[in-house]
Amino acid sequence: MTAPDHPLRRIVFVTGPSGAGLSSTLNVLEDAGFEVIDNLPMRLLPLLFEDQDQSRPLALGIDARNRDFSTNTVIDLLGHLASRPGVLAEMVFLDCSTDVLLRRFSETRRRHPMAPADRPGEGIEAEQQLLEPLRARADVLIDTSDINVHELRAEVEHWFAPGGKRQMTVTVQSFSYKRGLPRSVDMVYDCRFLKNPYWEPSLREMNGTDPRVAAHVATDPRYEEFAQKVLDMSLLILPACREEGKSHFSIAFGCTGGQHRSVTLAESHALRLAEEGWQVSIRHRELSARQRIGTQDT
Repeated sequence: MTAPDHPLRRIVFVTGPSGAGLSSTLNVLEDAGFEVIDNLPMRLLPLLFEDQDQSRPLALGIDARNRDFSTNTVIDLLGHLASRPGVLAEMVFLDCSTDVLLRRFSETRRRHPMAPADRPGEGIEAEQQLLEPLRARADVLIDTSDINVHELRAEVEHWFAPGGKRQMTVTVQSFSYKRGLPRSVDMVYDCRFLKNPYWEPSLREMNGTDPRVAAHVATDPRYEEFAQKVLDMSLLILPACREEGKSHFSIAFGCTGGQHRSVTLAESHALRLAEEGWQVSIRHRELSARQRIGTQDT
């Protein structure tokens, strides 16, 4: 099996003992464009494969927590899928040594799902025996005993990300300081020092998506240098964040009302990042609400 893109619909079963990294692996697959479903009752799994929408690959988390779990059922289902035309069905098994699993459960203080209270070792041993047939059937075996979460991401991406490359999306948004900083934003730039179109009567009711407003903001002698330095900062930080394993990075531009200057900068910055090859989405927090609440960029 090879890592490059496959023309068939890809269905990946992800399994392994509790604590070996199943959740982290599913997160990587979701970032790579897979539809991810975890811990679905076994009897419902066949219904997923009758879905006619095959536009997205599918990743399924399978372990002893699944209701009516059976290794024979998983192996039979995988074999059935593998025989269907237009489907590439694979199993990833996340292996891990017993002592490392014991340490992880000790550090997290979580109870092992198959263990009596305060005896995780018994649960680990029982689960390893239960899953051994799946380990023997696996198409991809990843031993997580001696790797960290970033190394696990790189290994999963090697097999399943498009072209084996790490993907990271960037959101660029505008906002109003009157309504506070947006939540979960990674980097914020204050645009309130720039020339304000609000004081130009012909531009007051427009917003920063209008070329006339953008041109007015750009007449500020500090605009171009500011925009270039922000771009330089993004191009310095984004590759490092991607290599660190981040799947999303958010950049926000704020002005007083979120209508003119911040929108202009967000639009311009998103375009420049897209020209540099980044996958960018744009959100203007205040524009959709502006007609209802009548706020102004003052």
